[in-house]
Amino acid sequence: MQINRGIIQQTLLVLYFLLSYTEVQGEIKLSEVEDQELERQLKLLNKPAITTIKTKYGDIYDCVDFYKQPAFDHPSLKNHNFHPKMKPTLPRIMQTSVPPTTNKSSTIWLNDRGCPLGSVPIKRVTKDDLIRQRLMPPPEDVALYTQFGKTSNHSSELKRRFLSAKGYRVAIVSTPNDPKNKFGGAGMTATIWKPYAKGQQHSGCRLKVQKGPDVVQVGWRVDPTLYGDSKTRRFIHFQAGKKHCFNTLCPGFVLVDNQLPIEAPFTKTSRRGDPKHIFEYPMYIDRDLVNGNWWVLLEETHKELGFWPQHIFTDLATFATNIEWGGMAYSPANIPEPPMGSGFFPVRKFQYDASCRKIIVLNYKGETIDVTTTPHSDNPNFYKVFDLPNGINEMFKHIIFYGGPGSIDNS
Repeated sequence: MQINRGIIQQTLLVLYFLLSYTEVQGEIKLSEVEDQELERQLKLLNKPAITTIKTKYGDIYDCVDFYKQPAFDHPSLKNHNFHPKMKPTLPRIMQTSVPPTTNKSSTIWLNDRGCPLGSVPIKRVTKDDLIRQRLMPPPEDVALYTQFGKTSNHSSELKRRFLSAKGYRVAIVSTPNDPKNKFGGAGMTATIWKPYAKGQQHSGCRLKVQKGPDVVQVGWRVDPTLYGDSKTRRFIHFQAGKKHCFNTLCPGFVLVDNQLPIEAPFTKTSRRGDPKHIFEYPMYIDRDLVNGNWWVLLEETHKELGFWPQHIFTDLATFATNIEWGGMAYSPANIPEPPMGSGFFPVRKFQYDASCRKIIVLNYKGETIDVTTTPHSDNPNFYKVFDLPNGINEMFKHIIFYGGPGSIDNS
């Protein structure tokens, strides 16, 4: 009986992956009405292009006039005064030592230069993309707030269990979720990995800034449903009340850089145990002191990718109350959880573990401050996390190690 049960489980798992592969490839028969609706969505999403360019990975980007990008379809941004040369007003000069080895997004273009000045690179959306994205689960915070309402300290563990039941797992370090907190941003330098994820699974690392139901995030992920492949790609995400969106798939995020594609694949990913093949990427979210816009800054040079305008939010129209760093993973019900990070439990060694180092938090003045942080893992049998607030040395400062094999090797 035990053997039969094992065979049945293996058969169901194979069938799931086969069906997921078919779904992720967009091989779904559509009715005429559904097909017409998808065509309508594509016309809204794909703006007229000044020129079209490809990346070395085959992705197609339309160079869209700054003022015609998808962000400005947001009803709150119809009468904006934004312009392509916008810069954030920050009270500090952010400095980081050059990471051991970094990824450069600007090297992915076939034309070696990106889009013309005055335009921004918007990834061409296809019908297959829209079909796949129908299979995406709601973001974790959407499920969280639908079930429980706004966060409170006494119910945090209950909410974590709820997220786990919905297929989400995290191995994170977070600040205390105190409504009196007034955070103006945060940052990290994350090692880049390629955990195995298939079908509707995804796995990645993120910096998350939050107040109530409003969330902004930046990080990397392997997500076949979102991207249609298993490459490690950058992502941004926001949630404003009931509205939520990845990258530029809906209005909200104003892109200003003409060379950095938001969802670009990382050219190199880390190799466990090989110090010459550990690759990192610095990421920051900072609140503009003058107008409250939330900026995404990337790489050791702090390039301004773009921003979420203050007035698309309710709670994040002021300051954040909670920050998280670390790993997240998702798998549908009855499907094994995917690996996270390096795919191994952390041993607290930089060349072996997925990590986020140079953890920083900004106060309401934009000043770097010391905060108390707490590690959390939904299931230590699948994923673990270690928080080293005093770091290893000056280069690493506050560092966290996270990751695990998921439930693949668990019976």
